[in-house]
Amino acid sequence: MSIIAIDFEASCLPRHGRSFPIEVGVSCYLWTRSWIIRPHDDWAQWDWTQEAESLHGLSRDRIEREGWPVAHVLEELTIAVGRSRVVADSLIDQYWLDTLAQAAGMPRPFTIDHVSLVMDEAGAGQQAIADAVAKADGRHPTRHRASDDARWLSAVIEHVLAPVPVPASSRRAAPAAIPAR
Repeated sequence: MSIIAIDFEASCLPRHGRSFPIEVGVSCYLWTRSWIIRPHDDWAQWDWTQEAESLHGLSRDRIEREGWPVAHVLEELTIAVGRSRVVADSLIDQYWLDTLAQAAGMPRPFTIDHVSLVMDEAGAGQQAIADAVAKADGRHPTRHRASDDARWLSAVIEHVLAPVPVPASSRRAAPAAIPAR
């Protein structure tokens, strides 16, 4: 089973108030997809912090202008991950997926595992993980956008699970986009 890394950016961290997802990105080896999420009407009174905006660089005005409707994002995201195992480096990503699904009026489309489970299952020691993080840092130095963070996590996983290059014949192609409705 292939593994897809996922990352959400949000309006704020939950410790600063009620947060909602504003961007989601997924990555698997050589492909990456991301979507800016237009805030759902249900989130109108939820919190937004300047600290979060400074990290991800997405203004509320921009996500309202450029974001996709929650149902469209959830549908494309679900197709993009297919039957792959979905992994994140933070437990809070499941909350933001659930928040997105609830706003779309849909059930949770998949469960997100924490990357520590993958590392434990692979028997990865501290040095292997540190080496993988260093390699990912070198390949993907830009962070705090969903696609960048998903790409970085995918690289960490790739280095731990498959330290040798994957043959082109076994690479999964990026899923096609669904036209907006």
